[in-house]
Amino acid sequence: MLKTGPIEFIHQIQWADLSPGAQRMARLLLRDLIAVAAAARATELSRIVHDHAAAHLGAGGKSAHLMFDGREVSPIGAALAGGMTIDAVDAHDGYRPSKGHAGCSVFPATLALAEAEGLDDGAEFLTCLALGYELGCRAGVALHATVPDYHTSGAWGAVACAGIGARLLGLDVMRTREALGIAEYHGPRSQMMRCIDHPTMVKDGSGMGAMTGVQAAYLAAYGFTGAPAVTVEAAEAAGFWEDLGRIWLIEEQYVKPQPVCRWAQGAIHAAVSLMRENDLSPDQVAEVEVHAFHEATRLATRHPATTEQAQYSLPFPVAVALIHGDVRPEHIRGAALHDSAVLTMIDRIKMVEDAECNAAFPAKRLTGVALTLTDGRRLASGLAEPAGDPERPLSDRQLLAKYHAYADPVIGAGRARDIDQAINKLANDRLLPLISYLVGPI
Repeated sequence: MLKTGPIEFIHQIQWADLSPGAQRMARLLLRDLIAVAAAARATELSRIVHDHAAAHLGAGGKSAHLMFDGREVSPIGAALAGGMTIDAVDAHDGYRPSKGHAGCSVFPATLALAEAEGLDDGAEFLTCLALGYELGCRAGVALHATVPDYHTSGAWGAVACAGIGARLLGLDVMRTREALGIAEYHGPRSQMMRCIDHPTMVKDGSGMGAMTGVQAAYLAAYGFTGAPAVTVEAAEAAGFWEDLGRIWLIEEQYVKPQPVCRWAQGAIHAAVSLMRENDLSPDQVAEVEVHAFHEATRLATRHPATTEQAQYSLPFPVAVALIHGDVRPEHIRGAALHDSAVLTMIDRIKMVEDAECNAAFPAKRLTGVALTLTDGRRLASGLAEPAGDPERPLSDRQLLAKYHAYADPVIGAGRARDIDQAINKLANDRLLPLISYLVGPI
């Protein structure tokens, strides 16, 4: 077990130090994030941010390539575009205590830095990913425990990405401190609930967090100062770092079955289960009652006009699930937003703020669904948590099916298989073949 502080840990951790479960999750989450990135390349958000990075964040002394695009930009630009792209399809992993997502910032930042710095060691790449989860999740919990506002994931994702940058740039302890402090200070402490109430492309701030963290590492390398990072070094944050290297938080991430806000996914599962268990058709459903915690009831957009509104809605994906039996990436964009059957079902949905759900949040995301049928029967699911949590993980078969369902339509089944095979042997192989699969144009 490593017995060091967070800053020393950044430079000392090795692949062999990770638990077997942490090693498995590093590979699993990498594949899942790649699938989400591939699916997200079909969104307007991703198109905009890729064109922005190519036009305004071009390569200088260091360069990387835009994911599934091929254009050369700075590592800062690649991190921004990658983070925002993954955030464009809300199907990426998360950590309940931090109420957010580490991988969405950590993976694109690590990929951009690895390419820019010429890394060709697969085990080191996976180690950096795991490091990012350990740093980000702890910084996120520390942040939310010490400030009153609920900030987006980019706020603490920036700290994680700066730590990865400090490692890959070989910064000493002093400059690593500066990098973490710069990232924390400049990280996007955005108002998460504003985006819940008014869904737009700003999403969870993950792209800005990735960009800020990469930029902070490079600034520290030049001598720019910014220490300390309060979430890492303050006395009130110390308790969140005590188990670093002993408890691997990467093992405690959830993986989403559907591409919408996690807060809606329990209700989706409950609705689909009721329909299947009772062999119901949509035209038998007269009324839908969704019981949820306060934050979930604020996912209130009923007739979304954009992909972002569709993902930060509770009634829309529940209606999609009742009509189609699932929610997939193609259901949250384009013509699917105007599906008449879905829109009709939405008008039958009522949301109820539930005291028991409120008391359990954020440790548990309890939701429940009750269906009133046209024949007068009432069927209730009871309160339950969504699938994909560490206690209720998706099976390997389900995870692989999600990967191919998201990636194959965009990058092709052959390329998706090549990526999967490269990940499976990455801990004992070179990194560059995987990078080439990820950055080449579609």
